[in-house]
Amino acid sequence: MITTAADSNVHALAIEGTFDDCQSIVKGLFNHHVFRDTVALSGVNSINWARIVAQVVYYFVAAVALGAPHRKIAFTVPTGNFGDIYAGYVALSMGLPIERLVIATNVNDILERALATGNYEPRDVVATASPSMDIQLASNFERILFDACRRDCARVRALMGMLARSRRFLISADALAMLRMNFSAGRADEQETAVAIRTMMRETGQFIDPHAAVGVAVAEKEKRDPRVPMVVLGTAHAAKFPGAVEAASGRRPQLPEWLADLPHRSERVTTLPVDQQVVEGHILSVCRAVRAGAAI
Repeated sequence: MITTAADSNVHALAIEGTFDDCQSIVKGLFNHHVFRDTVALSGVNSINWARIVAQVVYYFVAAVALGAPHRKIAFTVPTGNFGDIYAGYVALSMGLPIERLVIATNVNDILERALATGNYEPRDVVATASPSMDIQLASNFERILFDACRRDCARVRALMGMLARSRRFLISADALAMLRMNFSAGRADEQETAVAIRTMMRETGQFIDPHAAVGVAVAEKEKRDPRVPMVVLGTAHAAKFPGAVEAASGRRPQLPEWLADLPHRSERVTTLPVDQQVVEGHILSVCRAVRAGAAI
């Protein structure tokens, strides 16, 4: 949908790399302060705290609908970048009676491995049917580390520096204990994801997208108190991933009526290499704020 925007002030960029490559460039843009201020750079993903705040709301809505605050609730959250589940942690910190926050990952399972071993070590990204989770460097994990490290900025900076230099770091025993107190984690491979899609369709008649299916598959494997409801967060309309859903369920999900013509809309997208300077140059060439400043 982003690539079909017809407005002259909307510019879609595609990067010839992985999500981690894109995220690294975006963080680099924010850290290049002259560029950031020149174009008035802002973010609408979970780099921006406002995104986290907005996500906190539906934890409260779901929990209250199921009996909170008089009843504890558990959540399983499909995640790659740790943003949505971090919002759950914020809700917990605000007093919502969450018994457990379950990190659900696909085979790009750095978060599951880190919680199990204390070793945060990225591997090569594997392409899956749940591409928004094909991430090895979860940017919001840094936020939870800040609390796990007792809000010691120097400790977090040291860990991030070690990650940049050595591509890994070890989580200290006290920080790991804090993480395990609030989170558990599981992974679902491609076969388990497809089974979850197919089972959900057979038992409920509802489509779910591959990311939500990862959450369902992981939630099914969790050992938990049956008196505590488990909420699995959905992440996208199934029609966003029609091929994967059809391959798993034998039925193709249809786009909502207001998007029915989407496949016939013209696309407008610029493809760029994994190069921050090239991305900066392109943005500067099309940014209205820059042109207005030049005119002054």
